[in-house]
Amino acid sequence: MGKDVIIACDFSSAAETLDFLSKFSGRKPFVKIGMELFYAEGPEIVRQIKAMGHKIFLDLKLHDIPNTVKKSMSVLSRLDVDMTNLHAAGTVRMMEAAIEGLTRPDGTRPLLIAVTQLTSTDQESMEKDLLIKEPIADVVMHYAHNAKLAGLDGVVCSPLEAGKVHDTCGAGFLTVTPGVRFAGGDVGDQKRVMTPAEAKKIGSDYIVVGRPITAAEDPVAAYERCVAEFVD
Repeated sequence: MGKDVIIACDFSSAAETLDFLSKFSGRKPFVKIGMELFYAEGPEIVRQIKAMGHKIFLDLKLHDIPNTVKKSMSVLSRLDVDMTNLHAAGTVRMMEAAIEGLTRPDGTRPLLIAVTQLTSTDQESMEKDLLIKEPIADVVMHYAHNAKLAGLDGVVCSPLEAGKVHDTCGAGFLTVTPGVRFAGGDVGDQKRVMTPAEAKKIGSDYIVVGRPITAAEDPVAAYERCVAEFVD
């Protein structure tokens, strides 16, 4: 599977999202629909964007008891998204249940990836807030190993960890990496960041880019710059 740039459409309404996507008259970017937009507009926004020709990463980060996650994934599988996710902290059994629910009667399913540690989390906050004392790199690799054990396709991780995830779980285990910014850009609330070119070099399979594209004066040009640095 080739590398790709995913635009984080972190908007609060369908109107704002569709207006943004209407700018892309040529190449149709892979887009991420997160909690804010999905909770505001519901499944219909997924159907609308899919009908426009975009691939969709539905970023809802499920984390609940295995049976609830299984039933929820069964519902999400009907939306014909291309990728969705959950929290690896929900345990191997929860992730296995998610695969069961996501798999359609014909055997097909979207890609399923697990969140290891959020890119806003650093060692200090992990130890202080979560009472996890191990090095963050070890925690990410352990969660990634559990995700592979459960049959998932990959993980969401910092681009700083993508190479090691591949070393631990194999080259075919996908790394989806937020926390990507252009050189000299504002890092916002991300603490572990990298440029598109650096993410490519270190082995990220997908990069998720939000404000550097969505807040740019020319979003299409910013997107094409990302593609040029990361894919081409």
